[in-house]
Parts: sequence; structure tokens; C-alpha cells
Amino acid sequence: MSATDNSQRLYLMLPPLAEAGDVADKLALALDAGDVACVLVPLAARDESSAKKIVKALIAVTEPRGVALLIDTPSLVARSGADGAHLRLSADSLEKALEGAVETLKPDRILGAGGLRAKHDAMIAGEYDVDYVSFGEPAPDGFVPPMEQVLERVTWWADIFNVPCVAYAPTLADVAALAKAGADFVALREAVWDDARGPAEAVAEAMQLVAGARKA
Repeated sequence: MSATDNSQRLYLMLPPLAEAGDVADKLALALDAGDVACVLVPLAARDESSAKKIVKALIAVTEPRGVALLIDTPSLVARSGADGAHLRLSADSLEKALEGAVETLKPDRILGAGGLRAKHDAMIAGEYDVDYVSFGEPAPDGFVPPMEQVLERVTWWADIFNVPCVAYAPTLADVAALAKAGADFVALREAVWDDARGPAEAVAEAMQLVAGARKA
């Protein structure tokens, strides 16, 4: 999972999964339609066996395509075969959680830091061995920060720090602005999976928007 100043990429988030179902087929269509660096799989499965089945089914799609697969449970990464974890952080336990995740995952696995409410939290996360920080992602209760705030955070981060950043786009209409602001990876969830045209068409349009923002 990497990006350069001239190569902004997509980052796909799946909805919380209790079972794989037909998600693997839809994911394959999406990945074949654009330059996707990473897929995040929040695990709603109640037991480790079910979680491993979900990861196994999706890795069969991501691995041949060179796409990283992350889960939201660092302790299951090695046992499930995932490429790493996305850690949603809270301010009161931020450093403790990061220390534990770094010890568990690094240097062999990917570690992303999300749920960062304040600039100070993002700066602390960036001081650890994380592969990216994330801005704007939906909270567990569905709350999404205002786009104006996310754009300001992305611009600030891109101007000062070297750690890559992921920026969440609630809709395809938000993609170009986030790419132009300097996001290394533009994250999408509902904008892809709820698109009536299908995930492939949504990803293809997002790629066009990223490319257009890069040229602007």
C-alpha cells in the first residue's frame, strides 16, 4: 500500500460483515475497475472462526490483484492472514492502543490510524510507526464529520507531514475535492456499494475524478 505525489489511489471500505455472502463477487468487480490500494473489512462476526472465513473469502479476491486487505481487529491479523489493521482510536486511550498495535503488527503488517477527532491526536498517531492516518471516516454510530472540516485537515496534513493520509468521501461528488486537497488515498464506502449502477461503475467514475483533480 503506497502512494506518491503523482499517484493518488482509492481505498475501499466495506460495511461491517457478519458473513462473506456475495461480497467477494462485488468486490472483484470494484477492484477490476480502478486503482484500489486497500480494502478495509470491519468484522461484525461474533466468533473468530467466522471472522477467519470472511477474511479468507476476501483475500482470495484481493491478494491476486495486489490489493492490501485490512481488518479492524489487530489481534486477529496474523491468525486470519489479513495484511494489517485499521485502528479506530479514541483520545483517552490513543497512545496505549497505538503502542499495543505497533507491537502486534510491525514491521511485517500494515497499521492505519483512524477515528482521529483532533489535530493533536493525528500528530500523536503520526509519531508512531503507522502507515497512514485517516480523516473523515464514519463513526460506529454513522456520524460523518463535515466535509469542510475533512478538507481542512487533509490540506493541513499534506502540507506538513510525510505520513500518508486517507480521506473519506461520503459521495462521489466529494472525491475530486479530497484528491485536490492532497489526500494520498480517497476512501469510499456507500458511494460504491450503494450506487445503483454497480460498484465497477462507481469505482471507474471515482478514478476519473481523481485523475481530473490531479490535472487541475
